[in-house]
Amino acid sequence: MKTIGLIGGMSWESSAVYYRLLNEAARTRRGGLASADILLHSLDFSAVVALQKAGRWDLAGAMLAASAAKLEAAGAECILIGTNTMHLVADAVAAAVKVPLIDIVAVTGAALRAGGRQRPLLLATRYTMEHGFYHRRMEAACGLVPLVPDAAGRDLVHRVIFEELCQGTVSEASRAAMLEVIEAGRAAGADSVILGCTEICLLLDPDRLPLPGFDSTRLHAAAASEFALGTSGDQLRAKLAA
Repeated sequence: MKTIGLIGGMSWESSAVYYRLLNEAARTRRGGLASADILLHSLDFSAVVALQKAGRWDLAGAMLAASAAKLEAAGAECILIGTNTMHLVADAVAAAVKVPLIDIVAVTGAALRAGGRQRPLLLATRYTMEHGFYHRRMEAACGLVPLVPDAAGRDLVHRVIFEELCQGTVSEASRAAMLEVIEAGRAAGADSVILGCTEICLLLDPDRLPLPGFDSTRLHAAAASEFALGTSGDQLRAKLAA
């Protein structure tokens, strides 16, 4: 079993989901009392959010790169960034280590492509929905054309993520509102939904949506588990590039 290095705390609500999913996968594969070999560096999310709001992605990238280097030095054999938004600085993180960075955008795009989807509705933070990095990488690597909600829908999704889910609040009213956003996306031509923030799985079940759902958190954790329990770094890179 290889050691998984998780850069977490963004928010810790989703890091807890990662921890559960990674350990469940190890127990399912190995049985009995087996659990995953995980190194977790949990960052102070308030510091990360301050850099996001200031547009200081350079400093945020340096922060996460330093975290990745610490995890590698401690024995991590792969790195996960436990958030979609901070994959905006994935190149800086990957450059700081020699072990593979398991990229959530690549993993999610590969799952969509395998499922025959082309126009997914992206539900995520405002940074992920509006910055453009997610769309560019999905289109370049997978030929996908993600859609995003309208301005009001983006406001709603961003608010629910930061003001509710990242603070441990799961609201039925917000679940209903998010489903309305998905219905609007379907009417606009979306053929699937990306739960493109690692906290959204706390609110929405990807298997109970008006469109086929792809939970980036679940997919990311599954890819890490596959690597840790038997896929080499070269094999992983080849699979994601296929």
